[in-house]
Amino acid sequence: MKSVKKIICGASIVTLSAVMAPAAIAEVNVAYFLEWATPNQIAKVEKAYDKAIGEKVNWVNFASGTAMTEAMLSGDIDISYSQGLAPFVNAVNANAPIKMVGIAVAYGAADDCIVRTESGISKANALELEGKSVAVPLNTMADFGFRMTMNNLGVDISKLKIVDQEPADAAVSLVDGAVDMACAYGENSLSKMKEVGKPMLTTSEKTEAGITSFDIVSVTETFAQENPEAVKRFMEVTAQANADFAKDQSKIAVIAGDAGLSVEKTKSQMAGFKFPTVEEQMASYFNDGGRVGQMLPFMGKMFGTAAAPAKDDYSTTVDTSFLK
Repeated sequence: MKSVKKIICGASIVTLSAVMAPAAIAEVNVAYFLEWATPNQIAKVEKAYDKAIGEKVNWVNFASGTAMTEAMLSGDIDISYSQGLAPFVNAVNANAPIKMVGIAVAYGAADDCIVRTESGISKANALELEGKSVAVPLNTMADFGFRMTMNNLGVDISKLKIVDQEPADAAVSLVDGAVDMACAYGENSLSKMKEVGKPMLTTSEKTEAGITSFDIVSVTETFAQENPEAVKRFMEVTAQANADFAKDQSKIAVIAGDAGLSVEKTKSQMAGFKFPTVEEQMASYFNDGGRVGQMLPFMGKMFGTAAAPAKDDYSTTVDTSFLK
């Protein structure tokens, strides 16, 4: 499997489509996150997706949205559910043949930057972080939150020793004292971090600073072109699962079990989640001047590089036809 980080930084950007292999509709391969509780996990467990699509749906868990992109580029994954906007933007900046087809979940505090208590650092003296080690899963939504938090506090990230670590590893580093702050997502990882530290900003402070975002549903262009009905049915089952859960949370234990969380942690995490309906997505996210149109260029510039610069127009990376 090729690494998307290497692809983005290398000279092969324009040949990304060459690593794509057409997906076989005999099975549909979907990427998702553990420690990330969503209503559609009930539909996943109860095989509602398999029944609607008429084929076996394989669900593969990933530790980051960048890893999801790698798997999509290698042809191992057809659909990524709840991929972070940051890894998606990084991929399309590098001309990766993937498309956004819907919004999975909106959130504010589901990812966070936790500063180690023993460091003596807080919002009040955040500049003392400069020169210290910080664990961040780069090119993810936790990275976006990290950059926004540091900017809000006036901390120069070029003066930090940034260690690229996935949440579970970052939690270990923070507990062991190898880093003074760690940014992550996933309820188990964040809970472990909070045993030795606390968030650099409160939820309300993050909201005021504009540190809120959303995850998306993305698909490979090949799969969407060859299997449009399968993508449409996937989105329909997801929308129905969200609607059913909004009315009845009696199956939350099913979600907890599939997410690898306790029911208590699942309830805590989902309290900060919003699952936009199709109508809300079209009215507030994909409309003219909506959140997608605002966030894609903003994040594109934030994560753009000389090898994979921000695009002038991101509209071609979005396809809402599967929501209609």
